[in-house]
Amino acid sequence: MEMNQQTLARMSQMRLLGMHAAFRTSMETFKSEGMTTDQFVAWLVENEWDDRTNRLIQRLQKQASFRYRASVEEIDYSLDRGLDRNLLMRLSEMTFVTEPRDIFITGSAGTGKSYIATALGYRACQKGMRVLYASTARLMGQLKAAKAKGTILTELKRIERTDLLILDDFGIHPFDAAARSSLMDIIEDRHGRRATIITSQVPVCDWHDVIGERTIADAILDRIVHRAIRIELSGESIRKLQNKIK
Repeated sequence: MEMNQQTLARMSQMRLLGMHAAFRTSMETFKSEGMTTDQFVAWLVENEWDDRTNRLIQRLQKQASFRYRASVEEIDYSLDRGLDRNLLMRLSEMTFVTEPRDIFITGSAGTGKSYIATALGYRACQKGMRVLYASTARLMGQLKAAKAKGTILTELKRIERTDLLILDDFGIHPFDAAARSSLMDIIEDRHGRRATIITSQVPVCDWHDVIGERTIADAILDRIVHRAIRIELSGESIRKLQNKIK
């Protein structure tokens, strides 16, 4: 028993937390007695692998800064809003991130744009991908503050390294010169290298006016529009429909 306690202590010191928990369980339940040595070692390693994978997913989800939890499995297809289940199932495989391709999700307020984007973001985290969720206006404000502090390059590099960027509520507020410049930097850094999901109440055909300044708007849209996957939602606000039912 003293040897087992020493083994547990060393596992803990080496941060083999999954293996530590499994070995302790085996001591309490005599689980190892029904296994060969090879099976027992494989079982310990599998528990360590699962524990590290789960901790990585939790860390990625925390770093993503999601506003709320969302799941691809819980997306409601019963509502009449023009949502294609087959398309969402394909997107949930995350090939659009590895290709990479952008996604535009547009529609009126309350049709579930943010939830769908967040659900895809959670799925990306589950596959070990780095995700950043951000309100577009808030992110532009943060970048403006970073520029004033002289840390703008660091922030842009952090965004550039993100496998999947989710820009929520794009176009809610008009872009000023600083925001246009930051948006151009983000799109330029990610173009052809990283995937971006953009949600907006504004139809894509009106994004040129929202961005403003024709030359920059042309440059931004030319990089993201042509290969983007579009999801156009219709119908009433889900929250409004739920209140009617109540």
